[in-house]
Amino acid sequence: MRKKLLAAAAVVTAAGCLTLTACNDDDAKGGGTRPSQSATGKPATSPGTARPTGPAGPATPTAPGSPKGAALAFGEPSRTVGAGTVGILEITPTTVVYAGAAGRVTPQHGRFAVVTLLEKSLSANPADEEAPAGGGGWRWVAADGQSVPAGNGNAAKAVLEKYRHSGGIAPGTSQVRAKIFDLTPAQARGGTLVYTDGTKSDDRWKVPAADTGPQVAEVKQQLKP
Repeated sequence: MRKKLLAAAAVVTAAGCLTLTACNDDDAKGGGTRPSQSATGKPATSPGTARPTGPAGPATPTAPGSPKGAALAFGEPSRTVGAGTVGILEITPTTVVYAGAAGRVTPQHGRFAVVTLLEKSLSANPADEEAPAGGGGWRWVAADGQSVPAGNGNAAKAVLEKYRHSGGIAPGTSQVRAKIFDLTPAQARGGTLVYTDGTKSDDRWKVPAADTGPQVAEVKQQLKP
C-alpha cells in the first residue's frame, strides 16, 4: 500500500514541479542536498554517498514492539508516506545522545535517549509525521525486545527548544526534530528506532550504544539547565 501511495505522491509532485529531480535541482541552487533515490526505493547508503537501490517491496504490517525485517544503519535516510497519506516525507536519524537529565527534568526510568531527525518534504504537498492518534509514531525497541514509545515517562516534560517543531513541512524544505525516550540503563545501550506511518508500515534504524552524530555537542547544550 505504501509503495502505491509513494508512487501516487510522486506523480502529484511531477505535475506541480515537472519531476522530483527538478525539485531537487531547485534545492541544490539553494544550497540543499538530497540523496539520489527512486520515489519508491530505500536508500542503502549514509547521507552524502548515494548508491542506486531497487524498489522497496510491499509493506508488511508489524505488531507494535515486534519489528521485523532489516533495519537501516543510523544516519541513512528513508522515504515514507506523510500524515494522512499526504505527501512524501524523507526521515534521517542524525544524532543520538544519552543523558541523565534534560534541564531540571530527570528520567523516571534512569536515562533519556534523545534522537534528532532530519525530515524533508519531497512532494508538492506539505508532509508531516503520522501522529499516534492516527496509528503512527515513534518507538524505541531495546535489545531484549522491550518497546518504549517516544515521550514516555518524564520524556514528555523534557524540551529542547531548538528542535521543537511540529506541523506540516513545506514542499522542498526540511526541519530537524527531536524525539526523547525515557529508558532504563539496560534499554539505553543501543536499540532499534522504529517509525510507523499512516499505512502501518515501519521504518527501522539501528541506534548506536554511545553518543553519535554531528549534533552531539548542540544537543548536550540544549540539555543543560
